[in-house]
Amino acid sequence: MESASIGICAYNEENNIGKLLDNLREQIGNEIIVVASGCTDDTVEIVDSKKAKDDRIKLFVQEQREGKSSAANLFIKNSSNNLLVLLSADILPDNDAIEKLIQVFKDDKIGMAGARPIPVNTHKTFIGFCVNYMWQLHHLIALQDPKCGEMIAFRKVFEQIPAESAVDEASIEEKIRKKGLEIKYVPEAVVRNMGPKSISDFIKQRRRIALGHHWLKKNKGYEVSTLNGGKIINLILANMPKGLLKKIWVIGMIKLEIWSRFLGWWDYTVLKKNAHIWKVAKTTKKL
Repeated sequence: MESASIGICAYNEENNIGKLLDNLREQIGNEIIVVASGCTDDTVEIVDSKKAKDDRIKLFVQEQREGKSSAANLFIKNSSNNLLVLLSADILPDNDAIEKLIQVFKDDKIGMAGARPIPVNTHKTFIGFCVNYMWQLHHLIALQDPKCGEMIAFRKVFEQIPAESAVDEASIEEKIRKKGLEIKYVPEAVVRNMGPKSISDFIKQRRRIALGHHWLKKNKGYEVSTLNGGKIINLILANMPKGLLKKIWVIGMIKLEIWSRFLGWWDYTVLKKNAHIWKVAKTTKKL
């Protein structure tokens, strides 16, 4: 199997970066690159301590926070392999998740692959239900039309993505498709993440993603599969949960998503904002 470089983009990830590096040291990959961008906590110190124990770990420090896409570009530039795995610093892959993800590259037509994120949030609260239901919808959409996020693998067939992109995975999708390569969703490659635990953080996260997708569509002419409203509504109707309370929660989630998408459109179209350096949803940072 082809060797892979693993890249982690980190901004103030002291709560999870040590566990993540311990996890990755047990998985396939001959190089682990951490890009610490404008960190003001102990992220760099923790990575340094892990680096002293494993020479596969490399650390690059951006003194100022420049956004995840800029950090991803630094990883791409300094990686030594042609197969790259990029993941957020606030997730934990299941055992062999990376190996399962990169196995699909035995097919030369595949240019990018995405893992399946499963939140660790409880299903018993409204916002926890929303997070889990949202990712389940993403899973169902990706089975039909691959949409990658949280942990991706891709061939090094381009030099960089736009640093001003707020949706790095989608920008990589756009680059890969322009090369005429295919994208593969790998649901058996599971990663665990923590979704927002408050309504305000849910809106903050979804708003930023919506803004990023508007930027990508306007500037690159590329639209991800999860922007297809008709497809999403059909999936919701086909996968409506049982019980009155959960049906009410689905309606609440739809209203939050519509509001967040409107705010993202407003930010991009009216306020002329960009969100490539975004405000952190703090409740997502303790996995």
